[in-house]
Amino acid sequence: MSETSPPPRGLSLKRQLLLWLLLPQLVLFLVGGALAYRIALNYAEKAIDQSLTQSVRSLARQVKPIGSGLLVDFPKAAQDIIEQDPKDRVSYMVSSPPGRFLLGNSKLPDPSVAPDTPPNETLLYNTEVDHKPMRVALLEVDYGEDKSPQRLRVQVAKSLAVQERLTTELIADMLAPLLLLGVVLSMLVYGGISRGLQPLTRLQAQLGDRRKQALSDLSPIELTQAPQEVHALANALNKLLATVRRSLGQEKRFLNDAAHQLRTPLAGLISQTELALCESDPVALHERLTKVLSGAKRSAHLVHQLLSLARNEVEVKLLPLDVATLAREVAREWTPRALKAGVDLGFEGADHLHVVGEPMLLREAMNNLIDNALTYAGQGCEVTLSVQTQNSQVMLEVADNGPGLAEEDLPHVFERFWRASTLPGGCGLGLAIVAEIAQRHAGQARVVRNLPHGLRVQLWLPAPVTFE
Repeated sequence: MSETSPPPRGLSLKRQLLLWLLLPQLVLFLVGGALAYRIALNYAEKAIDQSLTQSVRSLARQVKPIGSGLLVDFPKAAQDIIEQDPKDRVSYMVSSPPGRFLLGNSKLPDPSVAPDTPPNETLLYNTEVDHKPMRVALLEVDYGEDKSPQRLRVQVAKSLAVQERLTTELIADMLAPLLLLGVVLSMLVYGGISRGLQPLTRLQAQLGDRRKQALSDLSPIELTQAPQEVHALANALNKLLATVRRSLGQEKRFLNDAAHQLRTPLAGLISQTELALCESDPVALHERLTKVLSGAKRSAHLVHQLLSLARNEVEVKLLPLDVATLAREVAREWTPRALKAGVDLGFEGADHLHVVGEPMLLREAMNNLIDNALTYAGQGCEVTLSVQTQNSQVMLEVADNGPGLAEEDLPHVFERFWRASTLPGGCGLGLAIVAEIAQRHAGQARVVRNLPHGLRVQLWLPAPVTFE
């Protein structure tokens, strides 16, 4: 069965950007349209109200009181002109006293609530005539003698169809340019998003091309023209690729070292075991098994050193610790073996000295330094583990007064699998591990001759830390 990648979840970045940019634009357009409609409706209503107010006052001036009667100077031709447009219907009614029909369209209803409008002031209200909405202007004027006052009501009604037409025209005139601008803006947003996401597309293409390469040969990602955010993403990916290359290189180096160094002792174990199987003499058999045990111990030591080297090559978390206390503990742990080997092991240094480091790795480094000194210094020598500050740094040092090394051998002591001695038991990795640990602590490993004879191996760490 072929392995298939899971389907992508959620919307793509491009669709999300389009959604978050165009959706608010659509909402604003709808809200703006609603507001524009309400504004246009308000202006149309004001225009109609102004027209009705002028009409009702003009009609009221055509009704002239004569004594206790009225003279309506409103010819039939004018009435026909007012009511000739069925779509923009205008009707009027004159009544005196108010509600008693005299002239005009008797179907015009009175206001649903009795008007409290003073004389000579216009009242505007909405009503329906023949199931059609209309806007009505009402004006009442007083006439007659003081002893017998009378009141005249004049009403002029206009269909709201004109209001709807004016509103529609205003909306069309306002929203058509806005709609065109919205379409242009949407096209610009789409083009801008597409252009802005091109660096991500190029980044995806470069990552796709690297799927065909070996993991150890992954080259850095190069983007010449891209936004800062995409450059930051590419830099993060390049750091990740560098970490992968480094990890694969360490793994490959470990496998090569293990295969190279284990081949010879394992071949010796096999050879000695085969010879032991052929021996009938107990003494000779014991001698063969002793060599097998010695070879197995050397192989176990080599495996331990290789694993320590591999473990030291990974990233570690550094924490504040008392390196002087740690060094005293390590010295005490090695005292029994030093006594057995006839070596005087001692400790010198401050009671407390704090650095930023990893306790297990520093312990491993001191173990390797002391083990190396006890192995090669020789019986009757002195080995001293010291911790001190020097030149604003912390120095861990293991010094011995043994035979030491020649001057030309000093540059090679931290190389892997390099040995200056022919004594059995070593594999040439102890000091290489110390150098790796120093590097992980942003420090340095050094070796100098201990005059008049002997060797000093030093582990320099960054400046000590203080606690308030």
